[in-house]
Amino acid sequence: MEKTPTSLADDARRTRSDGAQSRERLLLAATRLFAEQGFAKTSTREIALAAGTNIASISYYFGDKAGLYRAAFTEPSPGCEASLDAFTASDATLRETLEGFYGIMMADLKRGDRARLSMRLWFREMLEPTGVWAEEIDNGIKPAHAALVMVLGRHLGLATPDDDLLRLGFSVVGLAVQLMVTRDVIDRINPHLLENDAAIDTWMARLVDYGEAMVNAELARRKAGAAQPITKPRKKKA
Repeated sequence: MEKTPTSLADDARRTRSDGAQSRERLLLAATRLFAEQGFAKTSTREIALAAGTNIASISYYFGDKAGLYRAAFTEPSPGCEASLDAFTASDATLRETLEGFYGIMMADLKRGDRARLSMRLWFREMLEPTGVWAEEIDNGIKPAHAALVMVLGRHLGLATPDDDLLRLGFSVVGLAVQLMVTRDVIDRINPHLLENDAAIDTWMARLVDYGEAMVNAELARRKAGAAQPITKPRKKKA
């Protein structure tokens, strides 16, 4: 029986859906196994078996094991350009800037167990580096951090960054990184603080408050320093 255009379209949609599901299963299985065993000790056959797919699907979707590892390490993090657009608008207030920035940082926590697996994979990569972590620093973290420092500098009225502005940038980032790194500790001590999307949104709002307070404290410190009179050192008596 000859298929109609409608049935052909349905087949195409099913094929795309099945393909997306296979790719997702591979990513999930690979993330778990790479996090538990590391890149070198995990085989593509083992990943395919855990994902319930054939080993050829790894080549089809990711090229090779290295490509699958890179995808497991970087997905589904947003692209650098999309990330920067969320908090670098020139007309945004400080609070809007921080809302955009922490919105990106906290979004990953809403992936639940996938977020925990991803963090363990990052730990594994730091302990047994393959080069992907260094690439992520250079291509993702470094430009995003430079953009954040630039925006914070604008709110502080600085044309060029100095060391205190750089320290402030790392401190603002650190508020969110601490949640990711110590997620297991928080789950053990006060699990309700990150138990669902609403709880994560509340914490994100508090991060905006804390970040805004840090920036304002730095601004006050600079103003106080600029207001101090310059005194000449006393001459020693003969």
